[in-house]
Amino acid sequence: MTITVPALLTKSAGASFERGTIERRELGDDDVLIDIAFAGICHSDIHQAREEWGKAIFPMVPGHEIAGTIAAVGSAVDKHAVGDHVGIGCFVDSCGECENCTAGNEQFCVKGNVATYNGREYSGEPTYGGYATQIVAKADYVLKVPASIPLDQAAPLLCAGITTYSPLARFGAGPGKKVAVVGMGGLGHMAVKLAAAMGAEVSVISQTMSKEADGKRFGADHYYALSDSDTFGTLRGTFDLIICTISADLPIDKYLSTLAINGAMVFVGLPPDAQQLRVGSLIGGNKTLAGSNIGGIPETQEMLDFCAEHNIGAEIETIGADEVTEAYDRIVKSDVRYRFVIDTKTIPAS
Repeated sequence: MTITVPALLTKSAGASFERGTIERRELGDDDVLIDIAFAGICHSDIHQAREEWGKAIFPMVPGHEIAGTIAAVGSAVDKHAVGDHVGIGCFVDSCGECENCTAGNEQFCVKGNVATYNGREYSGEPTYGGYATQIVAKADYVLKVPASIPLDQAAPLLCAGITTYSPLARFGAGPGKKVAVVGMGGLGHMAVKLAAAMGAEVSVISQTMSKEADGKRFGADHYYALSDSDTFGTLRGTFDLIICTISADLPIDKYLSTLAINGAMVFVGLPPDAQQLRVGSLIGGNKTLAGSNIGGIPETQEMLDFCAEHNIGAEIETIGADEVTEAYDRIVKSDVRYRFVIDTKTIPAS
């Protein structure tokens, strides 16, 4: 028998959210049932709910930043127990057999991973995300949330946290390295916290100086505004690594000019349009221009454990179910500091 679960649904592209119910599958031997406590709102949710990234599946229940507590476990599950604090990120299944899956890079599953929402199970059934009170998921794709991280602050780590942790770790952010974070929103504020905890010298490059105090509080050593016409000249040849978190067109050549020899600029934001650059901007200093996705299950667990060790959580604004539609508009206007998190106990109709 399926499980009927209260949820927030949007029924067509750009439609407001409304309360309803969805059906979760019956708990299988390898599954866990999670009581969702909090669901973060990622900008990806907006793109997909507004059908800005191509054809979407409606009705849609977004949410791939999920934190909660195990309510039940299947008979074959031994890695999780009732009462454990856990999380789910951007995917809930993969083939488990290809070279990428066996290497812990399930996000690049050759068969295609199963997205937490706006996707389809291998059976063809649509997936529904975290804007709900419960979810059933395979135990192998469920992360352990350390007890020291509050669940509301943990939820955004399952996307924003791993999206920024992965390139910082891969490109060697640490002592003696100068790291710049472009943009300080939901992704950017996590990049600042993580890079600082790794021991790097951290700079923020933002549109204005309005978030300077926050940036310094999160661990930034320096803060620069693009409203200063000489910013790129001042920073020429400075950084070992740039993490670009914004999803807008950029003067890439100017940013590359701020890299030191052998430096790298990594995109984690996804601009909607094709970007332009002069190849000489790379060749002139042995520089690298790269992109980075989320991490696999092992790296995501590594990130959560790192955050616990360094007392890192997301900066959040907690909202109720009635505020989600407005929150989407506020995010588009950059009017959030720094991640909206839905308290799921407000979802069921009173």
